[in-house]
Amino acid sequence: MRFSKFLTASVFAVGLAGSAQAQDANALVTILTAPEPQTQLMAMVLTMNAIAAGAQAELLLCGPAGDIALKDAPATATDGQPPKGASPQGLMKTMMEQNDLKVQVCAIYLPGKGADASVLIDGVTAAAPDAMGAAIVAPGTTVMSF
Repeated sequence: MRFSKFLTASVFAVGLAGSAQAQDANALVTILTAPEPQTQLMAMVLTMNAIAAGAQAELLLCGPAGDIALKDAPATATDGQPPKGASPQGLMKTMMEQNDLKVQVCAIYLPGKGADASVLIDGVTAAAPDAMGAAIVAPGTTVMSF
């Protein structure tokens, strides 16, 4: 009888733990600084696939990669690339619209360009260093950096 109660309690506890784990999605922070369009697009492709696999993702764009978030982005951010004709900005916008991808530029990106947030596409903001730092070290977070 005691063993039965212990077994029932153990199964219940394991069920609760499994349920909590299933509800907490893995977190992914993609940090993109690379200027090359192919690397930028691959970062988007991997982030998109991580989202499809259940990750809760956010994207931080710094340096030359910040240009992807500009309303008047360079052709390297908007031109389609092989094999499917996708662009870094196009895939980023798709993830923002379809998956609520949070996209931020580094806190020093806009001041470095001598610009304000009005130059960014809708939905992109400047990152707060303290919040981004906390997101990077949060338990269960994977960081991809390109």
